[in-house]
Amino acid sequence: MYVDYQAFNSVTVKDKFPILVVKELLDELSGSMFFFKLDLHLGYHQIQVKFEDIYKAAFRTYEGHYEFIVMPFGLTNTPSTFQSLMNDIFKPYLKKFLLVFFDDILVYNSSLQEHIEHLRVTLEMLRHHGLLAKMSVQICHFRSGLLEACDSADRVKADSLKLQTM
Repeated sequence: MYVDYQAFNSVTVKDKFPILVVKELLDELSGSMFFFKLDLHLGYHQIQVKFEDIYKAAFRTYEGHYEFIVMPFGLTNTPSTFQSLMNDIFKPYLKKFLLVFFDDILVYNSSLQEHIEHLRVTLEMLRHHGLLAKMSVQICHFRSGLLEACDSADRVKADSLKLQTM
């Protein structure tokens, strides 16, 4: 189902939360040898809408009136709200061993021992905040999601589909 929020978005005050440039994120990976990528299950739909705001994203079909109780796709501030939340949750670890780009989380380290500990910390943070990752976890796989290719430590490029979306 698709809800057209163009009219709603046109009167919405836009968040000014900065979305990081992929190149800046990728620069952080220099020197790392171990990578683990998590993709959050259902992305935005894991974020509950405040009770007093539920009516704002309501919509009608021929079958009736509906209201989202989770953050819907299509609202102008959904991406920045989601990124802001992820940054708040993972703030102590960002650019130390962890990068977050919307629903993609990348844990990176130069040693296996650190990597295992940082994976544990990351998964614990997800559990603590009630966030779910997809079962299809990718280990050292760069041809989907956050990264498209990683031929060497010096040569990395971003996923062109995600860049076009932005």
